[in-house]
Amino acid sequence: MKLPIHISEESREPIYHQIETQLKTLIVAGQLPPGTPLPSIRTLASELACSVITTRRAYQNLEASGYIKTFQGKGTFVKEIEENAREETKQKVVYNAFEKAVEQGRQVGCTNEDMNRIFVEVLMRNSDNNGG
Repeated sequence: MKLPIHISEESREPIYHQIETQLKTLIVAGQLPPGTPLPSIRTLASELACSVITTRRAYQNLEASGYIKTFQGKGTFVKEIEENAREETKQKVVYNAFEKAVEQGRQVGCTNEDMNRIFVEVLMRNSDNNGG
């Protein structure tokens, strides 16, 4: 299974953290349900054209955080996430995305009013497309 993970060389965020964050998002959103087998570290490194050390670090962090579990000789699998941990992660992912957007807005000179207007516009457009 090829994971929908995209890494950006231009990002200031380390590649292992990009992988980790995107995998957490897929797990928390239910796109990777508990028990789902994940690609091996080498396979994922090859698919993303990054080093094995980078993918190993992402997997180690995810395992330490309780999102995945590796079984010797069997592979790495998504773990069951408690509802409160799932909610906390959702909040954190969205908060971090907003933080980055605000930082970029500031860099290009947007005011709070500009960013608020843009946010509402994007939210409305997204609601129209997703029935929400």
